[in-house]
Amino acid sequence: MQPVMAPTEAAPVTPVAREPVFELHGVRYLYAGRQMALDGIDLRIERGERVALLGANGSGKSTLLKLLDGIYAPTDGTMRALGQDVAAIADGQDAFRFHREVGLVFQDPDIQLFSATVLDDVAFGPLQLGLPEAEVRACCDEALRQMEITHLADRAPFELSGGEKKRAAIASVLSLRPDVLLLDEPTMFHDPRGRRELAGFLKDVPGTKMIATHDLEFVLQMCQRVILLDAGRIIADGTAREVMANAEWMESHGLEVPHSLR
Repeated sequence: MQPVMAPTEAAPVTPVAREPVFELHGVRYLYAGRQMALDGIDLRIERGERVALLGANGSGKSTLLKLLDGIYAPTDGTMRALGQDVAAIADGQDAFRFHREVGLVFQDPDIQLFSATVLDDVAFGPLQLGLPEAEVRACCDEALRQMEITHLADRAPFELSGGEKKRAAIASVLSLRPDVLLLDEPTMFHDPRGRRELAGFLKDVPGTKMIATHDLEFVLQMCQRVILLDAGRIIADGTAREVMANAEWMESHGLEVPHSLR
């Protein structure tokens, strides 16, 4: 009789590390080749994070968002986005996929609202993708519902209040169903109730979010992580409460500790 062999144990499976959404090393950006806007940025953003960019005016927040959106390319350093070197995302399908997966909501909503109606603006992106009419409609309905502006679909953008324009601009990006949402001052023009509602809406939107804002209470509602910028450099990077409760960091870089943390 042949001896019974013990079953061979399967070798343990080594988990595959997930690529971060963004990974920057030593990134610098100069306007017109001479004005330093970002100076030596080292940054890693994981999938699903909600990250706030804080800093005084001119600290580099908006520039960093535009870099992450591919509007600007680094002057120096390396940057990977969605698993690729940004140098490879120049044109063709890579650029098309990138700009579908990463959506930027500008500080000024009038930049993104240029059509006859809110619905036309929200439908613009999906139509450019060549989606079937039924799918375009579904994308638009979902985005308008997420921002609770379905009742504004047939209104002209110039008829809207500032807060309504901001929500319409966000909806025009959400209709593409991006994996990464970059928002520049999303609470601008909103009253306190509108800011609370917006935080609730955005929390329910899946994906990674990076938010440049001066609205510190909104950050406490919305973000787990805060990156403090000054003169194009990262001064602090930690949990929202850890960074924002540090009076020395906040006050020496043009900000104040929010009232709820005092």
